[in-house]
Amino acid sequence: MERLIYQMFILGTGDALDSALAKGLGGVIFFTKDIQTKEQFQTLIEDIKSKAIIPPFLSIDQEGGRVERTENIHPRYLSPRMAFQKGEEFLHKQSKEIALELKDYGINLNFAPCADVNTNSNNPIIGERSFSSNADDVIKGINIVSDEYRTNGIIPCLKHFPGHGDADRDSHLTLPCIDLPLDVMEKIHIRPFREKADMIMVAHLHCTCFDDEVIPASLSKNAVGYLRNNIGYNGVVISDDMVMKGVQDFGAVDACVMAILAGVDMFIYRNADKETIDIIQGVLNRAEKNEQLKRRILESNERIKKLKQRYLL
Repeated sequence: MERLIYQMFILGTGDALDSALAKGLGGVIFFTKDIQTKEQFQTLIEDIKSKAIIPPFLSIDQEGGRVERTENIHPRYLSPRMAFQKGEEFLHKQSKEIALELKDYGINLNFAPCADVNTNSNNPIIGERSFSSNADDVIKGINIVSDEYRTNGIIPCLKHFPGHGDADRDSHLTLPCIDLPLDVMEKIHIRPFREKADMIMVAHLHCTCFDDEVIPASLSKNAVGYLRNNIGYNGVVISDDMVMKGVQDFGAVDACVMAILAGVDMFIYRNADKETIDIIQGVLNRAEKNEQLKRRILESNERIKKLKQRYLL
């Protein structure tokens, strides 16, 4: 059970990373601080792979533009919006370049593309990370990027379900509220998440169409249940970074347990430190006394294993 639970976590680098890899950690996420030169980064990844008892997801946020992690090595790519506006041929070309670069480093999972439809001009967190304010254009963009990633051996991850595009606050700093009726959400913001997806990241957003009580979609049985039951998605569902303020008020272990029971399979924590290891241990302690939680952990591990097998990890 300890190994199964560790498989559900993707951690950043830190003092506790080696011990977590030895217990079956599911993956590692890299940030700018981890990437100084190509050779240094390749060596870091090889070292991590050698210490992992189960082949890990080796992941990054490399969207292009504002959100990418290789600025110490080369200038930024164009943002998704700018690349999309330059035409489909350009978007294919840039997406392939990103995929081949990541593959060369040893990365196998990119938390991109953004499937958010940026309908709020005052959105402080999405903006040019979205292909467009039009759902059809977003669908076109995510399919081009995802296809290029898959073709070149990188797992794409659609984010941020059920759509971060109408937010007027940053979920890194607070819990935004999306106060739109379900039919509007379905017509615009949820539509891109009906496309083919290997992995979907669920956001720390309170969506009133799913829950009257204030709860992030990432912990919500109604929101994740919609993804599973209404859309019929049976791939890996991963949380946005669990250290973000949008989810902090729910208690670290409680939040993970709520999310697992809701249907979330994996969690991102940007730090591999004692505090994060204590959270994983806390989930293990709960699982030992909760049969429903145990069953959900087994289901999640089946999904994780299938995805790793599909990409020959």
